[in-house]
Amino acid sequence: MPKRPGAIDPVLLGLMLLGVLIVPWFLRHGEQRTASWAIQTGLDVANTYFLWRMATNPVMSPDGRRFWWAAVVACAACTVGDGYQTALLFAHPAMTTISSVQTALVVAGMATVVGAMLRHPLGGAGRQRLRLWFDATTVLTGVAVFLWYFILATDLSGRQATDRWAAAATTVVMLLITFGLLKLILSGTAPFTRAAGITAALGVSGTAFAAPVILGLIGDPGPGGTLVVQLVPCVLATAAFRFQQLQVWRLAGRKAGSRPGQSSRLPYLAVVATQILLVVSLRDGRVDLRVWGVAVGAVIITALVLGRQVAALRDNELLLTELDGQTERFRALVQNTTDITMVIDHEAMITYASPATLRVLGLPAEELIGTSLHDRTHPEDREWHLEQAERIFANPGAGITMQVRWRHVDGSYRWLDLVGTDLAHNANVGGIVLNARDATEARALHDELSRQATHDALTGLANRVLLHRRMEESPDRLSLLLIDLDGFKPINDRHGHHTGDLVLQEVARRLTGLLGAGELAARLGGDEFAVLLPGTGAEAAARLAAQVVAVVAEPMPVGGEVFRVGASVGLAEGAAADGDGLLREADAAMYRRKRERQAQPART
Repeated sequence: MPKRPGAIDPVLLGLMLLGVLIVPWFLRHGEQRTASWAIQTGLDVANTYFLWRMATNPVMSPDGRRFWWAAVVACAACTVGDGYQTALLFAHPAMTTISSVQTALVVAGMATVVGAMLRHPLGGAGRQRLRLWFDATTVLTGVAVFLWYFILATDLSGRQATDRWAAAATTVVMLLITFGLLKLILSGTAPFTRAAGITAALGVSGTAFAAPVILGLIGDPGPGGTLVVQLVPCVLATAAFRFQQLQVWRLAGRKAGSRPGQSSRLPYLAVVATQILLVVSLRDGRVDLRVWGVAVGAVIITALVLGRQVAALRDNELLLTELDGQTERFRALVQNTTDITMVIDHEAMITYASPATLRVLGLPAEELIGTSLHDRTHPEDREWHLEQAERIFANPGAGITMQVRWRHVDGSYRWLDLVGTDLAHNANVGGIVLNARDATEARALHDELSRQATHDALTGLANRVLLHRRMEESPDRLSLLLIDLDGFKPINDRHGHHTGDLVLQEVARRLTGLLGAGELAARLGGDEFAVLLPGTGAEAAARLAAQVVAVVAEPMPVGGEVFRVGASVGLAEGAAADGDGLLREADAAMYRRKRERQAQPART
């Protein structure tokens, strides 16, 4: 069952208490080899269980499951080997040697883990993997040098040679595992979390290195102290496995190689440590087998590091060549694209402009750098432009699209489709990136299509669609004039449609000249017109209707001839919401007026 956030895991708490309590116990009671091996066997059993839970967890990737199953096999082998040694001590308490069966099982189990680490994907390929193997060989050589020096520096408290070399073999395998853990952590493909991996590396390396180092530095710590040095790292490793089991949910959804590996400092640390060890080994002036081993190891490590650096330099040369090619390609693309790229700061000062500004705005990029983009924006767009800038600031990294008008060098304004992205958090950019494409022609076409959809093509007046829209948008009462021309049909029939069109255009000009702000003239079709008068009462509308009749009736010089038409005007006044009703009412009034004027034919 998942733990409540912030809750202390009782198993981890128990392991912490065990690690604390075994220190005074063994220091007080001295050599308790049977108890030590019994505790070690119990830790092996716990390790096997924790790792089995990891291997069978559904969130684990296939590669991760293979790794953890290898770890389960290794811990099971350790359990059998340590359990066998414990049974021998229960049967023969005075026995001081380590069974070769125990050593073989532990080394075989740990070798299984080493093999799993070698097979686990580390990311990268080619020369990157070559550098990885250089690093691994360098560190392992350093480990071997230290083991050589400290193992030969002491007789390991009088142990037999077989015990000493068995301990050395176990130590080497443990350190191989430690190195493998660290490389997996640094590679970014580890099937465990960073915290759990580092904790396990400390525990495993402690089991390998603590005893030889203490014996070589301070001498024999005594039977109880030796057991403490051996057991405390084992408890730490078990705690790391339990900690990873509790944190397995952090691995859900992780893809292999999703996090880039980090540069390893371990090879350089191995070089420094080996050089220091060489100096220490020469302090008494004697050159013995230990000193020769350290010296040879130092030479090998230095050669390995030089080889790694040569490989790294070669990679850098290849990378720089590739970067130069990419830079040249990018420069060519930027210089020849018709799209503008700009970088501005949060005060709208231009810090970078691409060469396309010359084609789009008529100004070279260097003349724009250091100027304010607000000064180049159309005055009607500036307030809206500031609102969009706030949207960009509120969504760093997200592209915000808009249309703006920027001033051309000739004084005209160009429409641009623009995408703004706040990349101020990116140290390589340090500002807001604007990608703009000239949309002047597209905007002009859009505006023309919009105008055609709402205006009469012949007269330029509003059409029926726009009339209805304006009636719906009007918040007040309004008046509506419906106008039908009298005597237009004979002109159209006798003189042709071209002359008739010219007459309709003249009527449209005269109607437009009578209107004030907010009033709208529309052509509904044929020789039928309408005038929308928002907020105008019936009396004022009637006066305007009389003016319409008088103005339309004035002589019209068209194509070298003079024509006369009349106008029958119907008036309706009411609420803006009843637009269709007003049209019907005005239409009825117009036909009444037309019947009254039937005796007055159009004059030519």
